[in-house]
This record gives sequence, structure tokens and C-alpha cells, in this order.
Amino acid sequence: MSEVAARAGRRAPALLFAVSGSLLLGALAFQFIGGLTPCEMCHWQRWAHLGVLAVAGLAWATGNRALGWLAVVAMAGAAGLGLFHAGVELKWWPGVTACTAPVVPGMTTEAMLDSLMTAPLVRCDEIPWSLFGLSMAGWNALVSAAAALCGAFLLIFTGKRAR
Repeated sequence: MSEVAARAGRRAPALLFAVSGSLLLGALAFQFIGGLTPCEMCHWQRWAHLGVLAVAGLAWATGNRALGWLAVVAMAGAAGLGLFHAGVELKWWPGVTACTAPVVPGMTTEAMLDSLMTAPLVRCDEIPWSLFGLSMAGWNALVSAAAALCGAFLLIFTGKRAR
């Protein structure tokens, strides 16, 4: 692989690494400085970004375009998790039962109380913070999707120019 192609193949992974790293640092700042405890689905999104960091870091270090594409797919997955979580917060669809207290029509009062008492303290279906009408999960979905698209365009267009 030529030096030009190797440099071009590192732009997308560098972008994805920077975006995922920034989103993770922001989430940690909200947790440890802002006092917002993450829910289970927030943790899923963090794991997705850790995956992006690992694959994008390796793609950047090696200049491997296939790993760059894998980092784009991982970032798209992080966007999907953010969208799913935002949809749960907005009541567009139900969340997983570990995140919400399931109340089924016809439940006895005792079963309903049991369900509510065993629900996690931090609920995935509530919005603890928002900016311009978007929750943290919504911003994660938006920024991650934009980064995945930019990463894909960089891989496509730098690959053609480097040949």
C-alpha cells in the first residue's frame, strides 16, 4: 500500500475515534460531574463506543481500510442503540423489561407493586436531561449517525483519490 493510500485510510478511523471518545467523555462528565446516573441502555451505548474506539484505533494504527469500514459499522450500531433508547424515552416503543417496570393489564395489585419495587432505580424510559428537545440518547444517535456517514464518505472518497 502506498504512503498516500495509508494516510487516506487513517482519516475516517481518526474521526470515528475522536467522536466516540468525545461522546464517552461527555457521558462520564454527566455522570461524575453532573450527577446523572446512567441506566442500563446508557451502558449499552457506552460499550458500543468502546467498541468503536478499539476498532477505529486499530484501523488508524494499521491503515487497514477493512477495519475502517468495521469502525463505521460499529459507529452505526452505536447510533442505532441511541435511537432505540431515545424511542423508549419518548414512548415510541417499549423498552426492555430490565429498564422499565412492566405493568400488564389484569395484574394483581400485589404483582404490580412487586414489579414496581424490583424496577431499577434509574429508568431507561425517562429523560433525565435534554437540550433543544433531544435527550442524551437522542444526541448520541444524531452525532453517531453523522459520524458514521462522514466516516463512510471519507473511506469512499479518500480511497478513490489515493489509488
